[in-house]
Amino acid sequence: MKNVTDSFISLVYWPFIGGFGLNTNILETNIINLSVVLGVLIYFGKGVLSNLLDNRKQKILSTIQNSEELCKGAADQLEQARARLREVEMRAREFRVNGYSQIEQEKENLINVASANLEQLENFKNETVHFEQQRAIEQVRQQISRQAVQRALGTLNSRLTSELHLRTIDHNIGLLTAMKNITD
Repeated sequence: MKNVTDSFISLVYWPFIGGFGLNTNILETNIINLSVVLGVLIYFGKGVLSNLLDNRKQKILSTIQNSEELCKGAADQLEQARARLREVEMRAREFRVNGYSQIEQEKENLINVASANLEQLENFKNETVHFEQQRAIEQVRQQISRQAVQRALGTLNSRLTSELHLRTIDHNIGLLTAMKNITD
């Protein structure tokens, strides 16, 4: 490499008399000098430039490939998500339909239970009214019986004389004696 740079340096110092030389003044350079410089740059820089371009090309291709794989994966995930969405929507429809039918069934059950409870309450009310009627009738009977007994006692006491009283006692004693003899 040192020989190449030495040859360039020596070209710069060659005399301009009838020989080949490298003019470093940009304003005085001619097309031949420029083509020589460009040729040297292309010759030595070609490998570097092609390596840079190849590396860049590989990076771009790998990025495109990764993007395509990610796109394919995203499309698969999207399709799976759509399938799950369809499934969830179908289940939601089933729940909605089942929910409505279940609500109707619960409504009918509640109406039936309410009707049964109302019927039981009506029966209980009728039984309570009947019981209260029987109790009232029994109380009236007892009151009437007490009043009748009190009137009968009042009548007996007012009409009962000692003689009648003794005859009633004798008669009752006779009845008790007859009953005793029958049981013995």
